[in-house]
Order: sequence, then C-alpha cells, then structure tokens
Amino acid sequence: MHIALDVMGGDRGPLELVAGAVQAVRDFSLEVTLLGDEGQIKQALKHHSISDSRLHTVHTSQTISMIEPPFEAVRKKRDASVVVAFELLKKGEVDAVVSAGNSGATMAAAIRKLGRLKQISRPGIASIFPTQKNPLVMMDVGANVDCRPQHLFQFGVMASAFSTVLLGIDKPRIGLLSIGEEGGKGNLLVKNSHELFQKSSLNFIGNVEGRDTFLGDVDVIVCDGFVGNVCLKVSEGLAETVLAMLGEEISKSFSAKMGYLLAKQAFANFKKRVDYAEYGGAPLLGLNGTGIVCHGRSNAKAIKNAIKVAIEMVRNKVNDHIIELLPEDNFTDVNGHQQEEDAELPVEGS
Repeated sequence: MHIALDVMGGDRGPLELVAGAVQAVRDFSLEVTLLGDEGQIKQALKHHSISDSRLHTVHTSQTISMIEPPFEAVRKKRDASVVVAFELLKKGEVDAVVSAGNSGATMAAAIRKLGRLKQISRPGIASIFPTQKNPLVMMDVGANVDCRPQHLFQFGVMASAFSTVLLGIDKPRIGLLSIGEEGGKGNLLVKNSHELFQKSSLNFIGNVEGRDTFLGDVDVIVCDGFVGNVCLKVSEGLAETVLAMLGEEISKSFSAKMGYLLAKQAFANFKKRVDYAEYGGAPLLGLNGTGIVCHGRSNAKAIKNAIKVAIEMVRNKVNDHIIELLPEDNFTDVNGHQQEEDAELPVEGS
C-alpha cells in the first residue's frame, strides 16, 4: 500500500502533517510519499528519529491556498502539491491521496486527474458522525451546494456502500434530511428525492430531522452539500462548546473538581467520541480512485487516521461496491426522463 500525502495543506503546516505520516508508517504496513516544498519537508523530518525507506519525498513548487477558486487554481497551478499527488494516483504510482488543504481544490484536482465512476454524475464528500449507538455517514458535506434529486440518490448509494464496507453495517438505514418526518415535508429537491429513494431497493426509512442525527437510529443521512456543511460545522462547534462549558463549570467549585476526578475517565471517553481526529478524514466518494480530505486543523493523529481510512477504502474496494449498488437506470429522474452527466462540477467548501 502506498499513500500520497499533500503536506502543504492544513492550518498547522508541514510539521504536523509529516508527524502524522511518520506515525502511519510506524503503525501500518505501507509507504507514504510526502508532496510539497522539499526544504520544509526535510526540516519537519528532523523532528523525528526516523530513517525509514518507506517515506519518500516529491518536491512541488506550488501550493493552493484556502481562498483560491478551486477549479481555476487547479488549472493554473499544475505543480501544486495536491495536483501532483493525484497525477501520481492517475499513473498508478500510489494507491490513494490524502490532503488537509482546500477541499474544493482537492475535489477539483481529483476530478480533473481521475474522473468519475461510471454512472456517477456528482462525486461528494462523506463524513462520519458519532451517535449514541453506531457512527453514521452523512453525505454530502460540502462538495455540491446545488443538487438535483438524482445527485442525492447517488449520495445515498455511495454512502451506503461506504457504511457497509468500512463500518460493517449490513443494509444501512438511509434517511433523507428534511424539516419533518412526513414524506410530503421539505423543499422540492427533498420531495422529489424522496420519490427516487422509495422506488429503489435501498434500505430507505424516509425523512429524518436534524435532531435525529446523533440518536443512532439511522446509518446514512443524505442531503445537499450546503445543508451538510452547515450540519458538520454546527456539530463541530457544539462539541467544542460543550467541552469548554463543562471545563468552566468544573473549575467553579471544589465539589465539582472532586466530581471530575471521580468521573475523569468518563469525560475522557466522551471527548474521544466527539473528537474529529478519531475519524481521520472524509472520503471523496464517486471518484475513479481514492481520495481523502482532512479537516484544516488536523493534527498528527487525524492525519494518521485519515491514512488508515484511505488504506481501508482501497483494500475493501469501496468503489466496486458503489458500482454494484447503482441501478442500470441510475440516470432517469422522477419522471422517467434520462439525465446527462454534468460536464463540469462546481466545487464549493473549504
């Protein structure tokens, strides 16, 4: 197994990303190619007492910032680290790509270099959410802000395959995110998507509301990228706020501090369950290859776990399972009319 890691993306810089790669090489049986400024990579490697032949370096002269327009930047910056990483994947020199940089640019580079799976019109980003029971997969969480019903149906197929193969859930329960559980609730996109799911052989349980996300009674939640990204960011902010509030309350009194000492392990377990680093990165599903996007704030642990997700996706052939789940009439809309694949995909998110 050979993973390409774009070390120029992310808020923490090459030092943290290289540390994650070092941990991955030590913990897993694989090779990692680090792409970016060679000088910065060598400087980051000095912090680790490692001379492992499984770590490789490819120098790139360009980077794509978080504020650059994705497709335009990918077209202009051919020697950007994330672009070169997907070029290596296209050539078969690596098995997957991991990046913590601009997720829009990562998706754009992946589409430009790899293309889409047959019958998939819009690749998307899937994210794992912790729940009271088993983790669930939400898709899309930021790649496609304007969608058609067929796109949401494909998101359901892809997320269902990912949930089955990576999380071990047989026949995942799929819910369509809406403002009410009744089939007639929601905007036109949700209503028409509801019809598509009902006609399919997927394990569709109907509409779900935002409050159902963390209960664990659904395995896959489908929505467009605008709604999904808002859900993702609200969830991250809420988890951080709850932990901060608990810390403030505990520090206010002696009895609270003593209670914390008694329940210290429980607090540690809770923090671990809501920590994004535990889940690594978010897979780009629908590509003719394997790509993982990581949180911009990813630490070494998150990068290591993102590499682990990439390994599992390749080993378990997630893309093959997606193709198997897609019906032959995948491109027909709710009225039975044939839909065409999108010529170019607008990619949003950061």
